[in-house]
Amino acid sequence: MSILTIILSILLPPVAVFMKRGLGGAFLLNILLTLIGWLPGVIHALIVNDN
Repeated sequence: MSILTIILSILLPPVAVFMKRGLGGAFLLNILLTLIGWLPGVIHALIVNDN
């Protein structure tokens, strides 16, 4: 994972997931998790971008 991806995963989780996976289920799930709470969105973004 690049340093840019890590920073985006922390500051803007949906943008980081969009860059890795595009518009799809992972992106929509991340938006939902980020709306519920910032931390679940960050955790999901880090997991998605780690693969």
